[in-house]
Amino acid sequence: MESILVSGGMGFIGSNFIHYLLKTHKNYKVINVDYLTYAGNPENLIEFEGFDEKIYKFYKCDICDFNHILKVVKNENIDYIVNFAAETHVDRSIDNPDIFIKTNILGTQSLLNVAKKLKIKKFIQISTDEVYGSLNFKDPAFTEDLPLKPNSPYSASKASADLIVRSYFKTFNLPVNITRCSNNYGPYQFPEKLIPLMINNAMNNQELPIYGTGQNIRDWIFVEDHCEAIFLVLKHGIPGEIYNIGGNSEISNLDLVKNLLLILNKPETLIKFVKDRPGHDLRYAINFKKIKNELSWEPKTNIEDGLKNTVQWYLQNQDWLEHIINEEYLKYYEKMYKYR
Repeated sequence: MESILVSGGMGFIGSNFIHYLLKTHKNYKVINVDYLTYAGNPENLIEFEGFDEKIYKFYKCDICDFNHILKVVKNENIDYIVNFAAETHVDRSIDNPDIFIKTNILGTQSLLNVAKKLKIKKFIQISTDEVYGSLNFKDPAFTEDLPLKPNSPYSASKASADLIVRSYFKTFNLPVNITRCSNNYGPYQFPEKLIPLMINNAMNNQELPIYGTGQNIRDWIFVEDHCEAIFLVLKHGIPGEIYNIGGNSEISNLDLVKNLLLILNKPETLIKFVKDRPGHDLRYAINFKKIKNELSWEPKTNIEDGLKNTVQWYLQNQDWLEHIINEEYLKYYEKMYKYR
């Protein structure tokens, strides 16, 4: 049985990836390491508490702590590392870039050094389309060979990490892949992000803040589709290659929010336009022909079905929402009035 270390496994995408592995690929042992910062929620994986430790085990661990990570990887005989661990919220990176530099760059280097020292089979870096910068409305979608032009401290820290990962392949022959995805949505997403924030506010008949005119466009991917793509890259991706993972679902922020209101049967009068964010990228769009041609992957979930499924999940899991929307988060939200 091969073993996969998932860093940041209590976060949104990381926890969904663990759900995906343990439910669809049961011949793998999963080791989850997470520092349990504000967005790392143990309730995301509560159904696996008390699970057979030969199949799943959790360690509270800072990826910047080389010695601790080294001990875990060595003791658990890890074959693969999939690095989800990252600070991801753009607004937070504007307010305080320091933690983004530490976690997203130095933390990635720490994991790479462990992977190099113990000669693991492959290291997967989970990145973002934001490293490419911004597109105009008529520009072609991002391809893997584009230069990196990040516009926020968050995306700059992720671009830096990507380059370090690439250097370990070129310099040390460490087998790596980098995946760059569009905006994820689905279960277990921390409610500072656009979709869960809007769902929660709408359910409570609160205002839905939208930056500027709401015309900024994002490509959205249902998180389970993303997890399937990551696993294919893990097993079959050519070492050293970058793979874009897109949802084929471009939509403006305003239209997205209107769709959510329609699903929830709430009025559009809840929408409130607020001052735009500094350096707000106009449009992201992913060209995923490479992963489609090489690994036969494409998204299965269209935006209409994905949004309905996501809304239904949050309606059925309001206790989960209430537990994480604590006093500290509410104070932050009231102060910043922002989302990614």
